[in-house]
Amino acid sequence: MKSLNKRIKYRINRSKDNVFVPRDFFDLSDRDQIGRVLRQLIIKQELIKIGYGLYAKAKASSITGKILPVKPLPELAREALKKMGTKVAPSSIEIEYNLGRTNQVPTGRVIGVKGRVSRKIGYDGKYIAFEYV
Repeated sequence: MKSLNKRIKYRINRSKDNVFVPRDFFDLSDRDQIGRVLRQLIIKQELIKIGYGLYAKAKASSITGKILPVKPLPELAREALKKMGTKVAPSSIEIEYNLGRTNQVPTGRVIGVKGRVSRKIGYDGKYIAFEYV
């Protein structure tokens, strides 16, 4: 039988998801052991923590060698919000841009949500802002 570490790594590598929460692995073991393995994967730089209980696949930058998530932060945040059960909608900035009322291109750092979000999502000092729509 494989170790828990190998089983979690295998599941992460095979998954199409880029964001993971500990409950994705509760069928393998209990909360404490899963948390320990996820912390080990962060230390080994195979995962990056993007919020409380939110982990993303990581890779080394080809330019700087720094560890970065595999997808841009707005995409990861949208995926994380869907996993947490929060509905995502276009923000007012995106709506204005799509209607042609402004030429300012939205950065994607503001995400419209329907419901309450009590977590910070981000890494390396860059965080997503939420707009209630």
